[in-house]
Amino acid sequence: MAKSVDKAPRDHKTTGEYQKKGLILVNTGDGKGKSTAAFGTAIRALGRGYKVAMVQFIKGKWKTGEEEAFKLFGARFHHFVMGDGFTWDTQNFEKDVQTARQAWEKCKELLHDQEHQLVIFDEINYVLKYNFLKTAEIVQELKTKPPLKHVFLTGGGAPPELIELADLVTEMKCIKHPYHQGLKAQPGIEY
Repeated sequence: MAKSVDKAPRDHKTTGEYQKKGLILVNTGDGKGKSTAAFGTAIRALGRGYKVAMVQFIKGKWKTGEEEAFKLFGARFHHFVMGDGFTWDTQNFEKDVQTARQAWEKCKELLHDQEHQLVIFDEINYVLKYNFLKTAEIVQELKTKPPLKHVFLTGGGAPPELIELADLVTEMKCIKHPYHQGLKAQPGIEY
């Protein structure tokens, strides 16, 4: 069997010269799949031998499929669930700000460590949208990240300053959702 030839876009004539760079990736929008796409990137990175860390800003102490799955990667994947749950559950702005601040401190630690090649700040865009943290602070910190560190930020309502800084931005758009058909979130599919 003949060995397949790598035809990755970096070798395509319309792209520039390949250079290693830690990318800032943003998934935003009102559609489903923002976090799920980041999880897929984490699996790809793990497959390439990277160490990955994720901080979840909103999800609270309830059991999710991703948490169980990432345990299978052992010390190669570090998962920090730091939220108190959805803001409509907590209804305590001061507590939400304090929780977001604690999660952001963990993010800064991971952003600047030498251990992880990819860090995911899951649902941080919501935190910025609700003014729990200041966008300028996050943007400034991202500008000081190590040059080869990849950072993935998810959540609806990504601010323009973050979009401007990012190397890749994807907006998820909802066309149809089972919730509108009266169906609750499905384990293994949505959480």
